[in-house]
Amino acid sequence: MHGTLSYPSKFIVSKPCAAFLVTLCFELALFVQTRMAVPTSQGERVPRTVYVIFVYLVIDLLAFTVILPLLPSILDYYSHNDKDGLYPWLEGCIRYLQSFIGAPSSLNKVLFGGCIGSLYSFLQFLTAPLIGSLSDVYGRKWMLTLTTCGIALSYALWAVSNNFALFVLSRIIGGVSKGNISLSTAVIADVCNSKLRGKGMALIGIAFSVGFIVGPLIGAQFAAASKGSTEFYVGPALFALLLALLDVVFLCLMFTESLPQEKRAHSVASSLSGALSYVNPASLFTFQPVQKLPLKDHQVLRQCGLAYFSYLLFYSGLEYSLSFLTHSRFQYTRMQQGKMYFMVGLVMAAVQGGYVHRVPPGKEIRVCLVGVMMIIPSFIIIGVSWSPYVLYSGLLLYAFSSGTVVPCLTTLVSKYGAPTQKGTILGIFRSLGALARALGPMLSATGELQIVWES
Repeated sequence: MHGTLSYPSKFIVSKPCAAFLVTLCFELALFVQTRMAVPTSQGERVPRTVYVIFVYLVIDLLAFTVILPLLPSILDYYSHNDKDGLYPWLEGCIRYLQSFIGAPSSLNKVLFGGCIGSLYSFLQFLTAPLIGSLSDVYGRKWMLTLTTCGIALSYALWAVSNNFALFVLSRIIGGVSKGNISLSTAVIADVCNSKLRGKGMALIGIAFSVGFIVGPLIGAQFAAASKGSTEFYVGPALFALLLALLDVVFLCLMFTESLPQEKRAHSVASSLSGALSYVNPASLFTFQPVQKLPLKDHQVLRQCGLAYFSYLLFYSGLEYSLSFLTHSRFQYTRMQQGKMYFMVGLVMAAVQGGYVHRVPPGKEIRVCLVGVMMIIPSFIIIGVSWSPYVLYSGLLLYAFSSGTVVPCLTTLVSKYGAPTQKGTILGIFRSLGALARALGPMLSATGELQIVWES
């Protein structure tokens, strides 16, 4: 019989505690700003825009991560309450796939979750380079505001999704609009020189960590507060919508355009001349849409893109199936899953705040290698875990890798290209990651590792 971790009753997250955790996020933003605004040895300061982007991403990722501990329960809900026929039809397709690969029927929910996750990421893959290129022409602020409005619309649809078709539509709109992350990295590249860029990218990583610390706990708390209600998802969805609207207002009031008119691409036609190549994986892996770069720089970008894709291909498989693993193997409740993501986020924040942002320029590759070496044993430990304590030991290594590889690779890639190319380069880079995240969940859900987990 599988055990479960026991928690003191006072650790149950109440509404005041959830509010406190949200406040803590902004206190953390202020703390990081105070610490990192100290001049470097050359007398330089991290630009104000970096902190604006940090707070913007904290708000955005709080909303994004609210759904993480709820997804298995959401699929359970629609399996019994969907009346439009989409869920039963997709379930029939999943059953066919399950029988084709010989996986046990207990994996159907995992396969379903993999499909939802893959759809969201595939849409990011299609749109991230296009959004980045448009921002090279029209500026970062306009495109950031537009994508954030799209994200808000997706949460509004989620809040009223009393059928599965509306829920899927909300995920489609959210996936199309999620180019705001690559735009945020482009902003950092715009305003930071080579010496400060690593700190700026580390702040983006810390924003992700804060989101993973607080967002899942808030989602689990909303679900616990509505226990017994058939529409337990409404509270988290409205909370995410409120945060997205707050982000729109915050951008309008606080964000100053980081790409001045004289540094922008001259026309949409020139920026999107290779539009078809933006969704051609062969062109993306070679960074073909980026012209007039030295051959050596192009080679570095190709190597970084391939490394990023390979890492996230396997990483995303575990990321999307983790909640299903703990739900089926250890019978974790939504609250226990929220606490699990809380621990992962804490470790990521500690690694990024105490280690990654101190990495000197030129040492990013070495840190990436350490992170990749940590992810391999973490997969093995999590895959064979027979108790929650073994699971958590693997999650520690997983969190360390999460906090190092992507921020360091992003810092490295952001060094290349002219200001008019930053949006395109980082859009392609993020698009490669989205393609990996589109393939990873399905490969993981249909792979032998999932069957081993259920054996």
